[in-house]
Amino acid sequence: MNAPVLVINCGSSSIKYALIDSTLETPRLAGLAERLGTPQARLKGKNSAGESFIQALPGADHAKALNAILDRLEGRLPVAVGHRIVHGGERFTQAALITGDVLEAIQATAALAPLHNPANLAGIEATQTVFAELPQVAVFDTAFHQTLPPKAYRYALPEAFYTEHGIRRYGFHGTSHAFVSRRAAELSERGEGGWLTAHLGNGCSTAAVWQGKSVDTSMGLTPLEGLVMGTRSGDVDPGLHAHLHRQLGWSLDEIDDVLNKRSGLLGLSGLTNDMREIEEKALEGHAGASLALEVFCYRIAKSLAALSCALPVLDGVIFTGGIGENSPIVRARVLELLPHFGFALDDAANEATIRGGEGAIGKAGHTGPEAWVIPTDEEGRIALETRQCLETFL
Repeated sequence: MNAPVLVINCGSSSIKYALIDSTLETPRLAGLAERLGTPQARLKGKNSAGESFIQALPGADHAKALNAILDRLEGRLPVAVGHRIVHGGERFTQAALITGDVLEAIQATAALAPLHNPANLAGIEATQTVFAELPQVAVFDTAFHQTLPPKAYRYALPEAFYTEHGIRRYGFHGTSHAFVSRRAAELSERGEGGWLTAHLGNGCSTAAVWQGKSVDTSMGLTPLEGLVMGTRSGDVDPGLHAHLHRQLGWSLDEIDDVLNKRSGLLGLSGLTNDMREIEEKALEGHAGASLALEVFCYRIAKSLAALSCALPVLDGVIFTGGIGENSPIVRARVLELLPHFGFALDDAANEATIRGGEGAIGKAGHTGPEAWVIPTDEEGRIALETRQCLETFL
């Protein structure tokens, strides 16, 4: 199957797209429709020549934006559409051809991802209208982590919470963890062994991958669990909700808003959720930025150390995501906090590996665990899983 796949990542007011050919050398047509439903709606991206464009789409909804995207595909019609779906619950362990039954299942898990699954469904509906003749495939963030054993995914709660309500750890960023761990197996002589993966961006998660399968991860029932993130708190005392309610009279919605939108790097620094600015201000001596950077790195190292318990052998760690790929400071500090694992950082390689660079940042000839920077390609992974799904079902 050589025809391109159109990858769609739909939010409540945005559509991120990429047209991905099976041949990696073929230039991708990619872009973002944003601010949908407002007078400021627009489509921006790049054409096959690498030239940037911005197209005003005042008042456009998802369907109108998709029609504008279709006009930007330069006649390269896709063979299928692959949709990023955040939450697939326990049912979906791999990509699925979208049918009425699959749509109902995605809707049924909406309570577990109320900010994401409804928007993903809206994108599917609009895409089915614009690309009515094309097969549509759902690729789930949670699917890669469905190989977690019960000891990793169960919470210590009454059985009925799990059996009747599906309350368990699901994990997210699955397409990213899957892509970079597979890529490490191709690049490293150690192959498919035991890898710790750190997806670090505005959303952050870590995972333990053994022989190509996820065996533990930092995110849980929702994407709030785990690491410090751009605006999300990550792990807090479970009693915090009750404490804030009793002491301040806050509602659950107010507490949820604070933990998801006003915490993390933003909350600690009092400045921003942008790691670039955090690092700059920390170097200038800003106390809040310094604390945010310190807590951020410590929590990553703490998570990686904990996840190593899931691996029979630790072959290495992989940094990815906007921060993981572009922050030598964060990578160095995280590895410094793990001296007992025996990492040996090559400072020059670490400093040089930024802006889309790929490569080992450990010292050559070192026999301990390796350290890598591998740019993630979630869209590429979604396209791959879409093709695999079509080959199976069509």
